[in-house]
Formats: sequence, structure tokens, C-alpha cells
Amino acid sequence: MAEVFAALTTSHVPAMGAAVDLGKTRDEYWRPVFEGYEFAKRWIAETRPDVVILVYNDHATALGLDVIPTFALGCGAEFEPADEGWGRRPVPMVKGDPELAAHIAQSLILDEFDLTLINRMDVDHGLTVPLSMVFGQPEAWPCKVIPLAVNVVQYPPPTGNRCLRLGHALRKAVASYDRDLRVMVWGTGGMSHQLQGPRAGLINSEFDARFMDLLIDAPEDAASIRHVDYLRESGSEGIELVMWLIARGALTPKIRTVRRFYHVPASNTAVGHLILENAI
Repeated sequence: MAEVFAALTTSHVPAMGAAVDLGKTRDEYWRPVFEGYEFAKRWIAETRPDVVILVYNDHATALGLDVIPTFALGCGAEFEPADEGWGRRPVPMVKGDPELAAHIAQSLILDEFDLTLINRMDVDHGLTVPLSMVFGQPEAWPCKVIPLAVNVVQYPPPTGNRCLRLGHALRKAVASYDRDLRVMVWGTGGMSHQLQGPRAGLINSEFDARFMDLLIDAPEDAASIRHVDYLRESGSEGIELVMWLIARGALTPKIRTVRRFYHVPASNTAVGHLILENAI
């Protein structure tokens, strides 16, 4: 039987991917960020997940503004890194798991989550940067990856409560799969940041710390944060943090914090990273 045994959350700042691609990870500016992920690299090499369900948001790359699904599940066998205007990142093709994805789709839809099912799409930095931060620069990603795209670009995004409940449904879906698989759910995006307007460059470390505390110890309280509060407290792009709630919801209520990391800034963004395991 398959099992979600752990969750990982991380920012997906595009400049972090550029630092990897251009060999700048040891530069003075970037070194503290990448050193913060060294533990994750060692940990995941030891735990060896078979599949990662990677929750991210497409940045108007594959989906655009013509079609805006709230939740879209990648069911294809492979996903090409996207060209976001400056060429495709020099990273491996993302290999999916169509059989598990189809099972998850059936389970979630019968659990009354309306999904858009996508068999072919390119994946942008929202998905590839987290893979680079945790797996480095391999010739091939060491596990299969199922993309789960969430709309946090065009209003209205899903509520935190809806995302937490989706995580619960994901845990149920994986547990009902009849193959022995070790599955992780990654929630990506955030933390506090704003890319435009008078508050461009906003970082609210107090909010970020409080959010991580709630996510770990009181996820229902984290799920109750309103859209307007994300906007006021964490900037216009801080709403990406609802995707962390999907990863948290995929775990059991009692968890163990394996790793907690926070750094300011990376580009103009606060970088946060957690590894959480089900408590035995």
C-alpha cells in the first residue's frame, strides 16, 4: 500500500534556479540560501521517495489567462521544462506517474474536488526550482513527479481551508493505491513578497515565522487566514503559502519537524523551507 510519509515546503524563487544554472550557488549573496538546503539534500538521499506530488503554481506559462483551473493535476508520462522567455532551464525532463495520477484523480473527484486533468504541459520555475534546491543538478531526477498546479495568480484563489482539505483527500487517495510506494507531497511558493507597486520588495519575517508555527502546530488556524490578510501581511504574492497547506494536510495530525530554515532575502523574497514527517 502506498503512503505519504513526509512533506516538504519551500519557496520557488526563479532567481534561485538561475543561481544554480549559472554556477553562482557559492557566491557570497547566494551561499546562505543554498547552505540552508544541504540538510534536505542529505535527508532525501537517505529517505528516497518513489514519487513526489509537487504542488506549485503555473506563472501564466502553460495555462495562461485563457484557462484558469483552480486545481490542475498533471497526468502525463513526462513534462518538459518550460521556456519562460529566456530559454528552457538546463534541467532534466520531469517524469510523471500516469497510473498513480489517474488513481489520485479518481479518488479526489469522487471526494468532490473538481480537478482539471492535464496530460501534456510544460512546467515552469514553480516546479523545477524546488527540484533543483533539493536534488541539485542530476542527469535525471531521482524519482517520479506528479505536478499539482494551484491557481494563486488570478483572483479568486482557493481558500486555505480548501487547500488543507485537499491535502487530507490526497493522503486518503495515496493510501488507497494498491502499490507499495513511498510518496512525498511538496508545497511550494512564498514566503512573504510583493513584486509590484509601492510595496514592491515587502518582506514580513514576523508573519512568515507565525505562519510556519501555525502550519506545524495548528494547521486549522493557518487554514483560517483570509485572502485579505495574506495580501496585507505578506504582500500580493504571499498567497502562494496556501499551497503549503496542501502538503501539511497530506500528513497525519501529529507530525515531527525534521528541518526548519528561513532566510532573507533571495532576490526580493523571503525564503522558507520545512521538512515534516508523520509522528510515529
